[in-house]
Order: sequence, then C-alpha cells, then structure tokens
Amino acid sequence: MQEEEIVKIWVVNIHCRNMNNTRPAGLQPGGSASRSPQESMSKPSDSSERVQECLNQFKVTRTQLQQIQASLLCSMEQALKGQDSPAPSVQMLPTYMGSMPNGTEQGDFLVLELGAKGASLRVLWVTLTDTKEQSVEPKSQEFVIPQEVMLGTGEQLFDFAAHCLSEFLDAHTLKNQDLKLGFNFPFPCHQKGLDRSTLISWTKGFRCSGVEGQDVVQLLRQAIQRQKAYSIDVVAMVNDTVGIMMDCKCGTKPCEVGLIVDTGTNACYMEEAWHVKALDEDRGRTCINIEWGSFYDEEALGPVLTTFDHALDRGSLVPGVQSSLFHCRFEKMIGGLYLGELVRLVLVHLAQHGILFGGCTSPALLSQGSILLEHVIKMEDSTTGTAQIHAVLQDLGLSPRASDVEHVQHVCVAVCTRAAQLCAAALAAILSRLQRSREQQTLCVAVATGGRVLEKHSRFHHTLKEMVRLLVPECDVSFIPSVDDGSRGVAILTAVAARLAAHKRILEETLAPFRLSFEQLKMVQAEMRTAMIKGLQGEASSLRMLPTYVRATPDGSERGDFLALDLGGTNFRVLLVRVAEGSVQITNQIYSIPEYAAQGSGQQLFDHIVDCIVDFEQSQGLSGQSLPMGFTFSFPCKQLGLDQAILLNWTKGFSASGCEGQDVVYLLREAIRRRQAVDLNVVAIVNDTVGTMMSCGYDDPRCEIGLIVGTGTNACYMEELENVTSVPGNSGHMCINMEWGAFGDDGSLGMFLTSFDDSVDQASINPGKQRFEKMISGMYLGEIVRHILLHLTGLGVLFRGEMTQSLQTKDIFKTKFLSEIESGSLALRQVRAILEDLGLPLTSDDALMVLEVCQAVSQRAAQLCGAGVAAVVEKMRENRGLQELTVSVGVDGTLYKLHPHFSKLVSATVQKLAPHCKVTFLQSEDGSGKGAALVTAVACRLAEKASA
Repeated sequence: MQEEEIVKIWVVNIHCRNMNNTRPAGLQPGGSASRSPQESMSKPSDSSERVQECLNQFKVTRTQLQQIQASLLCSMEQALKGQDSPAPSVQMLPTYMGSMPNGTEQGDFLVLELGAKGASLRVLWVTLTDTKEQSVEPKSQEFVIPQEVMLGTGEQLFDFAAHCLSEFLDAHTLKNQDLKLGFNFPFPCHQKGLDRSTLISWTKGFRCSGVEGQDVVQLLRQAIQRQKAYSIDVVAMVNDTVGIMMDCKCGTKPCEVGLIVDTGTNACYMEEAWHVKALDEDRGRTCINIEWGSFYDEEALGPVLTTFDHALDRGSLVPGVQSSLFHCRFEKMIGGLYLGELVRLVLVHLAQHGILFGGCTSPALLSQGSILLEHVIKMEDSTTGTAQIHAVLQDLGLSPRASDVEHVQHVCVAVCTRAAQLCAAALAAILSRLQRSREQQTLCVAVATGGRVLEKHSRFHHTLKEMVRLLVPECDVSFIPSVDDGSRGVAILTAVAARLAAHKRILEETLAPFRLSFEQLKMVQAEMRTAMIKGLQGEASSLRMLPTYVRATPDGSERGDFLALDLGGTNFRVLLVRVAEGSVQITNQIYSIPEYAAQGSGQQLFDHIVDCIVDFEQSQGLSGQSLPMGFTFSFPCKQLGLDQAILLNWTKGFSASGCEGQDVVYLLREAIRRRQAVDLNVVAIVNDTVGTMMSCGYDDPRCEIGLIVGTGTNACYMEELENVTSVPGNSGHMCINMEWGAFGDDGSLGMFLTSFDDSVDQASINPGKQRFEKMISGMYLGEIVRHILLHLTGLGVLFRGEMTQSLQTKDIFKTKFLSEIESGSLALRQVRAILEDLGLPLTSDDALMVLEVCQAVSQRAAQLCGAGVAAVVEKMRENRGLQELTVSVGVDGTLYKLHPHFSKLVSATVQKLAPHCKVTFLQSEDGSGKGAALVTAVACRLAEKASA
C-alpha cells in the first residue's frame, strides 16, 4: 500500500489534494512545531480546499508510523532493562499477574471499578462457572463520583468507594463470610505485588490529595475497615487493560495482549519474566502494563503533532512535557477524552477563519469539553451522520449549512483516522516485541480489546486492524472484543489469584518432605557413618562395605598395553589401553548384549562376551598375544581377591541363570577355555566405581574416592586396612566398594521416605531393595516426579485435573527430562514443548509447577548424595587423624554430568556437612574402561615390585 493511500482507509467521498504533500510548508525544523493556521488559510479560496488544507496536518504516512513503532519498541525494551539514561517514556510496569485462566475458575467475586469510565464508580458481583450453559449475569451498580470527591482528599475518595461497596451489598442482600474482591484501578501505578500498588500520578480528571506515592490497595482496605460492615479481602489490584485481557475467549490462539481505547488508552501484554529487570525472575511470564499514554519521542511523534494538539495540551489538566512524568501526550492523540476536544478545536479554528458556520461561533462551541466522544462517533456515522451532525451543532447553538455538515464530518474522520493509525503503530510495537522474544517466525496471537472507542466506533476498529496488518504482516492477529470492558476479567484474575494461592499451598505441602534441612542431612550423614563402621566390622548393615583388593592408586609409573572389558548394561565394550609416560591411549569397540544372553543362561552370556573379545583382538591385530586384562563388572559382587568376585545379585535388567553366587572371573575363564586357542590373562575384576576412582587417580594422586551417579549410584574409597575385618593385615589401604545404593534397606532411612518413594519402590523389580539408590539415581527420579504429578493432578492442581493416559504410563517421564526442564538455557515454551511431547496439555502455570517438582526431587537427590560423600570424607579424615583432609573424588554418571545443577548441589552439601575437608570433584573420562586397565596396570606394578 502506498503512503498516500493510508489515510483513504476511512475517508469516503472526500476530495483531497495531492496527498504526497504530507506536511505543508511552514513546518518548523525538527518537525515539532506546527504550521501557522493563518498561513495555511491564506491561499485557498474554496472552502473544501481550505478545510482539507487544515486537515492535512492530521495525515500520517506509513514511514512515520513505522518510526513511531520503532521508537515505542525501543522505549519498551529500554524500560524492561531498567535503563534510565535517557529516561524511557513508557514505564513497562510489572502487574505481578503471571498466570492466565485455565477454565477451572469458579465462585462468587466482588469487583470494584474506580474511574474506569471517568467520574464514576461501579460495583459488580460476578459469578464464575465452568460452563457457558451455566453462565450467570453479573449484578452491578454504578455510582457517580461527586466532583468534590474527585478533587478532594484520598480518604474522602476511598471512604466513598467503601460506602458504595456496602450500599451495593446491602441492596442485593449479598451476605458472605469471605468476600474476595478485585480492584480495577486504571491509573499509572507501580505494582510491588498482585495486591500492592503505589499510585504514580492521577489522570482522567482525578486530583485527590495524599494518594500519589501511596499503596492504593491499603488505602481501600483501611476504608473498608472503617466501614465495619463487611469482611472483604482485596485479593488483587487490576488495571482495566489487564482485566480485558483476562476475559478474552480466543479459542486456539493465546490471548496475550490487552488493548483499551476509552477515555484514555493503554495496553498490556505477557512478557518473559527474565526480560524484566525489576522482577529478578528467571522463569515464567508476567503481564506488563505499558502505560503507553505517556509515550513521547520528539523525533517520532513531533512531526505528527498539530497546532490543535498543542492547544489541547495547554488547556488540559496535565499540560506539557516538562510538567509531569505522565504527561499523556500519546493518550491525548488517541483517547476518547480528547478526540471530541480536538474536533472542537478544529471547528473553532475553521469558524474563526470564516470557513464554517458563516464565520460564527457560539459560547457552547468555545467551551472546553462541549463536544464529547459520543458526539464524534454519531457525527462520523456514514448512514445517519448528517442528521446527527445537525443535532449536535444545533445543541451547540450553531446554524450549520449543508457544506458545514460535510466539512464537520471530514474533521471527525481526520481526527479519528489519525488516532486509529497511531494506536496501530503502538500495537505493532508490542507484536514485534512478542515475536522477537518468542523467536517465532510467525506470531499467532489474540488481542483482547475494550473501551468505547473500539466498541462503538466501527471505522476506528477497522482502520486499526488494517494498519496492524500492514505494519506487522508476519503476525497472525485476531481481535477479540471484551463483553463488559473487562469487569468479568477482573473477577477472573481475582479467581486465578485465589486458585494459585490454594494450589501453591498444596504444592508446598506436597514438596515439603523433599526439602531437607541441614539437621536432616546431618542425620543422614550420621546414619551412613554408622552403617559404614558396622559393615567394615562384619556386623549387620545395609552397607556391604566390600573389599575390592585394590590396595593402591596409580602413581604415574605404570606402563604397557592392557585389555579391558566393560560390562554394565545392555552394551558391552572391549578396549585396548596403552599406558605410556604422561598419556593413556584407548581404542575400543562396542558390542550389544542380546536379550537371549542377558536373560538366558550364564554360559550363553559369557560365551557371547568371549566371542566379542576374539572379534576385537582380530580387528586390532592382537591374535596370539596374551595381554593383562581388567574386567569392569558393574553388578554387586563380594570380592575374595583381585581376580575373584562372587556375584551377589543381578541388577539393570540382567537375569542370566547360574551366575548369582558364582565367581564371575571363573565363569569368564571357563568360557575362554571352551573357545580354545584363546589365551587371555584375567588379572583383575573391577567395579565401575573403582574404575572411576582409578581413572581420575592417574591424573590426580589425591583421588581416593570414586562416585557413580547415573542409572544407578555407588561409591568406593580407600580405607585403612586395619579397619577391614574381613581381610587380614594391619597396614596399608584397601579400596572399599560400599554398594551404597542399598543404604537404608534396613529401615534407617524410613523418616526420609515419602509416599512417592514407596510407590516407586513397590512398582520396581526389587521392592524393599536399593532404597538409597531409588532416591538418587537416574533410573528412578523421573518416576518419582511422575508419581508427584499424578498426585497433584488428582487434586486438581495440575493439568486442570485431567488424568491423561500418558501420565499414568510407567517410566514415561525420563530422568533426562529433569535435566532438560531445569536447564537455565531453556525458555518456558521449550519446557512446555517437552511436556506436551509426552501428551501433557498444560499451561504456563503447569510448566512452572512441574519445574518446581523436578527441582525439589533432584535437589533432594543431590543433597542425599552429598551427605553420603560427607560421611566418607569425614571418616577418612578421622582415620588419618588430620585436622583437615584434602582429597579428590572421581565422578562418573549421566545424571551427575548432564544435570545442570546436580554437581554444584553435591559439592555445596559436602562443604556444609564436612567443613574440615577440602574436597575436589573430578569428572572421569572412561572410568569403566581406562580404570579397569589402570587397576590391572597397578596390580602388575605391585607384582613386579614384590618379585624384585
């Protein structure tokens, strides 16, 4: 569309001069000063041309609208970031409304509207139901605010409001013990909470003293208390624009923008909370009250200001840019309070120059406020406008001619067209902001609209939509009109606030057992310390404290080529590890363990393993060589020697028969013997946790602890040999495989277990076993979260209480989702996408609650893990009689490595519980493979040393 075509959207049968001349001669440099009316009227003789010459001032080009759009967007983003130099001309005020209705809001609510429609106050009783068929018409009563109250003290105003509330409730016999009220207060405020809001400045003709800078919610509460008639809880203070957005019923498109053009004008929208510096929040969204009526930019708005705008500003309640922060310059070009006055000023000017009414004026026409918005709307109506114009002008004491009627209509069109176009430019700035922050190629959004200008002025509405389409063609926008100017929306927001408060209490009660105190963690540490001592002494204990017969960690002198086997899951690895001075080179091949081998006979399993080893040797040219081999076997074993390990029980889905209670090294050697012509030297069998410790120990000699936190969890450490009663000898060290996943199987963790832990345990393949592991490891955390979500859904707190089939499916919520959901790099929409992929239709509130559940479960897991490590390092410190222990922990496992916060939480917990230990955590690289080879290398080194 060409620039000159823009103003034609409305204008019908208007004969215009060349519209490329968007600004007549006489415009002062900088574009802020308007041309002289006398100069503009001096040349044309025809009245139509002279009227059009005057109205050319109201034309706005597409380029100018784009400049306004860009300027407002810049000011919005500047305010969001908290930048104050130069001061942004819009405030971008957080409303602390971060939740949209989910359709479950029900109940009775009071709504108090103060000044939403000028000098009036309205009280409503709104009944919310969950179905359209049961909708109840709200009861309402409007009260005129006396002029002396509008200009009196704040106490007078709020006492008047409280009196109106009581009068309304008395008249409708609405007695209720706990009345919840939403307060619609459409004035510029700084909100500090949903029910805390400080008035910045009055607008719309109000000038009550003692209110600016005060919390208006508190002033209302005090006035209600002075009435002593009803118990009313002011739950939320709501801007009228926010109320309109909350009541939007938009179907498939999310309604995330509210627009009002009434006496004044404003807009709000849902912003990502982490973009709002004033909130210091990193999750969710919040509704931002733009207060765009105050927008002013000399470069962008100056060129479209007319002499009549300046005259209106000088005569208004709050004139000038310098006189007030909220000078409402933009509002005075759009708001319904001012459109009639702009029309009046133009008519006076044209009359005084002999162009209208035969050069005659009247006292009424010369009186400020004599032409109202309603008059403008009637006069502009293309079907009945002529009669309406006659009626309005005659009421003003004028005698219009036929040509006057047409000219007056042109004036109304010009003033309102510009208003609609400016409103569209501002709305386009919001849509651009949304599209940018959501990173969407095409933004699909609904805009809730309200106010008399948008409701009753059909051409204004049409122009607005057309201009928005032109300015932001990449946005798919629907305009949804408000039914009752947002009054129901205020009630809905109040209901949402009440619902969220109730849901928050339920969520806190549900998650309270997962939030472990320092004292509780000290208890876990003490229980583990006791279990460790009992296990080492051979007494009954949930910790087996199994000797690994690994007596030393690497010292850096290990050299040679070694084979390593790694069996710990459905994949099996064979590795060639070359240990040289300062380096370890690894070549490996991954083989799968078929189900028939994992769940068949032990002979089938170990024959398959040997087949894989032979295949690897052939591929690496190692056939015929007899290299020392270490075997990482990541299942609970009781070791009788470095190359002897009795399998206690299978885990991780393995159930090969004939293995439990047998020496797995012997089973491997028997398979080697059956294969024949294969010479393999099995030197050591290694737990993956020990391998992790040894792998890190090669790089850091202080590494004497191994920790696994992945699918399962376990720990090992170097214990004083004299404390290991099952192994003879009183000097040196012995690596102890704690098998701490079973900690608490004797009931010692009972006070820390929740009903959700019990549900997960009962549904597992080994009920009553591995209780500590089921509170920590990756195999179970997702299931704990799922059971919590089921519980909250059953209470109606999540997913609107709808129990989906997917949520009832075991193991659907993988632990990796916890890591993804808690990742600080993910926007909330991505969190929602993860959950929606699981078939969980949810709102932003649901996403935030799921996030909080995930955080609570993973935090408890990390803290319990940290308490266990603290027990280990404190025992080591006391064993060695040290004031302070410096030690490193080698760590492996996907949960520890991939979860965004787990490692930090573990470290922080250890620091709190073991303040005399300086603990460094090292992430292992291939602990199972490299570690097994290093155990073998150390064993060979020690053997050579003993034989020397």
